[in-house]
Amino acid sequence: MQQIQKPKLIPMKKQILIYVFLMLCLSVSASSGKQLFNDGWRFQLGDIAEAQNEMFDDGAWRKLVLPHDWSIEGRFDKDAPAGNDGGYLPAGIGWYRKTFELPKAIEGRKYQLYFEGIYMNSEVYVNGQRAGGHPYGYSSFFVDITSYVKTGKNTVAVRVDNSQQKNCRWYTGSGIYRNVWLVESELVHIANWGIQVTTPDLHTAVIKTDIENETDEKRTVEVKTEVSGQHQTETIVLEPGERIGVTHTLTLPDAKPWSPDTPNLYTARITVTEEGETVDCKEERFGFRTLACSAEKGFLLNGKAVLLNGGCLHHDNGILGAAAYDRAEWRKAELMKQAGFNAVRTSHNIPSETFLHACDELGLLVIDEAFDGWRDAKNTYDYHTLFDEWWKRDIEAMVLRDRNHPSIFCWSIGNEVIERKKIEVVTTARKLASLCRKLDPTRPVTSALAAWDKDWEIYDPLAEAHDIVGYNYMIHKSEGDHQRVPSRIMMQTESYPNDAWKNFRKVKDHAYIIGDFVWTAVDYIGESGIGRWYYEGDVPGEHYERPLYPWHAAYCGDIDLTGLRKPISHYRSMLWNETDGGHLYIAVKEPDGYKGKIQTTLWGTWPTFASWNWEGHEGKPIEVEVYSHYPMVRLYLDDRLIGEKPVEEMKAVFSLTYTPGVLKAEGIRNGETIETQTLRTAGKPVALRLTADRSKLNADGQDLSFIVIEAIDAEGQTVPVADNRLSVSVEGAATLLALGNADIKDEDPYFDSTHCLWKGRALLVVRSNKKSGKASIQVSVGDIGGKDVKQRLSLSFR
Repeated sequence: MQQIQKPKLIPMKKQILIYVFLMLCLSVSASSGKQLFNDGWRFQLGDIAEAQNEMFDDGAWRKLVLPHDWSIEGRFDKDAPAGNDGGYLPAGIGWYRKTFELPKAIEGRKYQLYFEGIYMNSEVYVNGQRAGGHPYGYSSFFVDITSYVKTGKNTVAVRVDNSQQKNCRWYTGSGIYRNVWLVESELVHIANWGIQVTTPDLHTAVIKTDIENETDEKRTVEVKTEVSGQHQTETIVLEPGERIGVTHTLTLPDAKPWSPDTPNLYTARITVTEEGETVDCKEERFGFRTLACSAEKGFLLNGKAVLLNGGCLHHDNGILGAAAYDRAEWRKAELMKQAGFNAVRTSHNIPSETFLHACDELGLLVIDEAFDGWRDAKNTYDYHTLFDEWWKRDIEAMVLRDRNHPSIFCWSIGNEVIERKKIEVVTTARKLASLCRKLDPTRPVTSALAAWDKDWEIYDPLAEAHDIVGYNYMIHKSEGDHQRVPSRIMMQTESYPNDAWKNFRKVKDHAYIIGDFVWTAVDYIGESGIGRWYYEGDVPGEHYERPLYPWHAAYCGDIDLTGLRKPISHYRSMLWNETDGGHLYIAVKEPDGYKGKIQTTLWGTWPTFASWNWEGHEGKPIEVEVYSHYPMVRLYLDDRLIGEKPVEEMKAVFSLTYTPGVLKAEGIRNGETIETQTLRTAGKPVALRLTADRSKLNADGQDLSFIVIEAIDAEGQTVPVADNRLSVSVEGAATLLALGNADIKDEDPYFDSTHCLWKGRALLVVRSNKKSGKASIQVSVGDIGGKDVKQRLSLSFR
């Protein structure tokens, strides 16, 4: 029997230390010629042709620090061109400009701008001349600006065009939403994305480094590779314009393996010297781990069977929009890890580098996905308009950039492609998969297949083009497919949240099914209304059938927009994690008719909450779910035994009459109470509680603190029915970045300083403003118990 891999939760202090270490690593990169280029930008919404010119006066433009998403700064509008897909937020065209100084000695140096992501159709101008750009908003790209810069003052201008709508099926954001770097190097240097680290076994690292000579002279250099005290050196001769790969193999007998349980990382340091002088030096983080897959043994990581408890994840950061702040990207990985996931699918686009670094450090396996579609359109202006010209460069951008991340176990080349019934789809899949294997022969290739009719079996030739076949909502076909194609390795790349139990059993019982990736791990903006429940009288149906304004986001995630785990998250984690992540949990189903007759949707679950506050329902029936690892569960109300039930499918369901009080669940094994959990009726709200994820932050203009706001009663319990309007002010060393709740129908914008609680909770995010010292956050509400209530919180920035 295969054993379930049990992800270990990392203590918060250790998470903070890991995050600080990652930031130090970025600083090391900066010291070797890669400098963060996020400060000092000016921005203007609208298309201004003259803005590309070096002498253009941008003095009246807004000052900002990247990353930046201008769409999230808008208000929800049912007539927004991006519509339900884009969360009813604005798009358009915008310009960014920045001036920077270069020293006198720029001759013989190479200068590049490295953009981690611009959404979308970007054009980059340097001193009035077009230097580059990239149409696909999820690819990272370099712009060589060597021939455009000069000694002294230089100006870079970036035009971003997200006006052609619709171009995506989810919220994209608009602008320079990821980090930007200025890269300076010698003309003899390590190539961009020119380091590849592979680990054929758990003690051997094979490190290939490409060296480029961009001078017109023959050059002789020495290349040294070091890992944990081991090193090799080789001298090479480069002809003018030549690129040579140098491969070093290092053995570390005491190397510790990388896995979700043990995310051990190592650093390869590559130094290029000429006549004793260093001309380039780069560091690359990696992990010792091996991958293998077969229909007989399943997915083997370091020779051990691992079952993939995965979640699909879009790229946005909830109320922050698409802006990929390092801390926000890191937090997403933390939330998934804390929710018991050991794997993530980056649906349906290349993720940020920081998110992958976090997965490396925390221990999350990753499907790195390139595209939502290929040649046939899902939306009028989506990737099908770019595919033929750009697919090769975008696959290269994904694989070359990301191939050293130990967290990545699989490349995905697409999702539910529309042309799947056309014979040429097989050729296309083979081309994309072949390129992935050429650039990285160590990982399997997948894509997510689907059938919206009864023709699933005709996709066998398409499935054959992949090493692992992704099944979107089709895993019920698995046993018949296995009989027909016994060698096929399968994983469910998307599944309905409600099918948690049967999908878990599929993976548990069949070695050829290596994992399940639920849609989704975290709620997201756009694809508005997916996963909702609604009441009789609301607009009926699924999210894809018609616009559903004011629903502007998804509610299908295990984790909501504020970072709170829903009951389904606790249930799923118990299924997959036998020892970690909790053993007993109480949840209450909203009574049908309490607010109206309830209708659920395909990606939705019945509205269920950790709440025993159902005012007006006294004396009426209600259902309580207890999720449990114990074989028997007892439920009490105010110490009166409601019943004792066996646990089936990891839950026991009790029907009782609602009375305010205290629910108590006991986990029973061999007749003995092993664990107890309680759920109490909260009283009236009397105060606010502010809880910051971190209270000590970097005064670098980039760091964030996520602060949960809760209405609490006299005993300090969260009041799950509170919906009071809040007002927030921030003074000192931070600025207000976003304020919101988890209600996907709430039309208040996320940039404002007022917002309502939803189910007693809201989320506030503040950002460092580059000042050292204290930041004072005050949250006030004027209608708790007939009086004004204020709560303050102090953060430290250094």
